[in-house]
Amino acid sequence: MSKITIKINLPGGIVSTGDLQSILRGAESAGASSISFGNRQQLYFEIDEDQLEDLEHHFFVSDTVYEVNANNHPNMISSYVSEDIFDSTGWLREGVYKDILDSFSFTPTLKINLVDSSQTFIPFFTGNINFISSEVSNYWYMYVRFPKTNQIYCWSSLIYSEDISEMSKRIESAILESPALRHGVNAADDHFLEENVSPLSGSIRQLPSSALKLPSFQIPCYEGFNRYGDKYWLGIYRRNEHFSIGFLKDVCAMCVQTRIGQLYTTPWRSLLIKGITAADHEQWKFLILKHGIRTRHATSELNWQIEDLCEPGLHLKLALAKAFDEEDLSTGDLCFAIKMNPKAGLFGSVILKRTHVLDGTEERFDILHTADFNPNSKNTVCYRKDVTTAALAEVLAELCLYYQDQIVSAIHHNHIEPVSGADIDTLDTVFQCTFCLSVYDEKTGDEPGGVAPGTLFEALPETFRCPLCEAEKSAFTEMERHKMYT
Repeated sequence: MSKITIKINLPGGIVSTGDLQSILRGAESAGASSISFGNRQQLYFEIDEDQLEDLEHHFFVSDTVYEVNANNHPNMISSYVSEDIFDSTGWLREGVYKDILDSFSFTPTLKINLVDSSQTFIPFFTGNINFISSEVSNYWYMYVRFPKTNQIYCWSSLIYSEDISEMSKRIESAILESPALRHGVNAADDHFLEENVSPLSGSIRQLPSSALKLPSFQIPCYEGFNRYGDKYWLGIYRRNEHFSIGFLKDVCAMCVQTRIGQLYTTPWRSLLIKGITAADHEQWKFLILKHGIRTRHATSELNWQIEDLCEPGLHLKLALAKAFDEEDLSTGDLCFAIKMNPKAGLFGSVILKRTHVLDGTEERFDILHTADFNPNSKNTVCYRKDVTTAALAEVLAELCLYYQDQIVSAIHHNHIEPVSGADIDTLDTVFQCTFCLSVYDEKTGDEPGGVAPGTLFEALPETFRCPLCEAEKSAFTEMERHKMYT
């Protein structure tokens, strides 16, 4: 009997306890024994084909939207999962996320990301339309990544929270209706999109007061019991990426018992439960012990991205993580992506891209890394080509050591003497990247990149790169501050 795959989107990575219970009942009655989560915070399970009719009836009654062997509508992802427990912007709270997610009256065909600019747990630019919180309350930067390209276009104005749904709909329509945009664009043509999307009626145009500055990348520990405020959150990762339905049913029952109304999925294929009180902590610990759930895996195993439902990629990941562990290798803040399909849109500072298979047996990989080892960057450097599977662990170990050397060198290289505090106010110009429109402001510098406030543009080394798109220093043009910020 052939198997079929059921996919259910969980918008924003949020699922209510009651909805998850209903999904689990339907999956179990159709013969599924486990579910898994995807890198866009969605849910998957497999059933026999002859069970589909019964499942369809169950989901019709429960009003559950699903796809069969398809991904025509990618899940909208958000950093809501990280609120309260990891870094977060002051104004971005639960109500804002929920209002935006609830405002979508259409099912997107393009990938949409809704993320907090101060966190790095959720990727910034893996969507086709990426909304990133600004310093202005309820306003967002919008970056459009055109389909089938790594080219990112920064919208000239900020987007108001209430306008996100309608702007997404208009941009998606413009892209899907234009063959030139649907199949990628050249740098000279990227303004075409903004010129052909009409402004929203009644919307107030809000220009950014400064360019988006991404935080230095790090992945927080997202496993086990962790305290925040007077409560605990629990992160659960499964090495084989499968969560048994029996275990999840017990989790839901415990949520009902302890009055926890929703659960969260992450792009790292884990489940996260927030709001566990000190009084209920022991009950949750017992539940984890009852099911034999391990909650402290090595960082070198956790920080990987692989394609959804990809057994070869999973097996390779586990083999490499084991090799790292045996060598006691430190991977620092690196995260790794395995692309068995070279065109897979995965998030990683180090990318293993399968190129071909020799004689139907031996796989070969190109190893790339982002220019500054920040996975939110889109510009990559080829480190080694045509590496056999057997040699991957050794080459990656070399790359980890190279990364550590680069970090040390950057600290020394970027030590530039800034202008004095008294002279900072006389700096009347800024420098804008001609590719992504990011701005280097001498007053504020680039602290995440190690450049202190007050550092003159001319004092930056020739190796300086745009923090967002990695364009060279020569790509920046000087402009008067009052023209940029008015």
